[in-house]
Amino acid sequence: MRVYRFWKPFGVLTKFTDAENRPTLADYVSIPEIYAAGRLDLDSEGLLLLTDSGSLSHRLTDPRFQHPRTYWAQVEHIPDEAALQRLRTGIELSEGGRLWRTRPAQVDLLAAPPDLPERNVPIRVRQSIPTSWLQLTITEGRNRQVRRMTAAVGCPTLRLVRWAIGTITLAGLTPGTLLPLSDAEIEALQKRILGR
Repeated sequence: MRVYRFWKPFGVLTKFTDAENRPTLADYVSIPEIYAAGRLDLDSEGLLLLTDSGSLSHRLTDPRFQHPRTYWAQVEHIPDEAALQRLRTGIELSEGGRLWRTRPAQVDLLAAPPDLPERNVPIRVRQSIPTSWLQLTITEGRNRQVRRMTAAVGCPTLRLVRWAIGTITLAGLTPGTLLPLSDAEIEALQKRILGR
């Protein structure tokens, strides 16, 4: 089994081909027969795992397995405790005309912005609206879930970076870099995710 961690830059699609000629993983990854275990939207950045294991990919992406993912979200406004509590207990969202409630999340208002490189496309800045950073850990991963959750409490997301998938983080990576997991890291991941 091969597993790599990759810092997906802003504006890169989480696939290897695109009919519209937009940037894809193929612009950064030349290792054959590995695929993204999950996705990040075009306008999101951060940790992506790539693997040649279909079973690992399935377990990481199927929401039934409740695998934690940690995000740093720069949002408009400074959410109050009531907004943070709504995020923690679950937000009711609509998808395909059906309402669903997000699972409880771990949410903290960060005292200072995380140490991140500047994004290659700067975020929109409005002088009259302050911004803040949240750290959110969710166990689902539905389409644009973090963005939809923060918007629901009146704090639209301006920049979204996935910091961690379980215990695997962006530490030691820079945007566009790919590093293999060590044998010990793969073994620990298999035990945690596949129960082996």
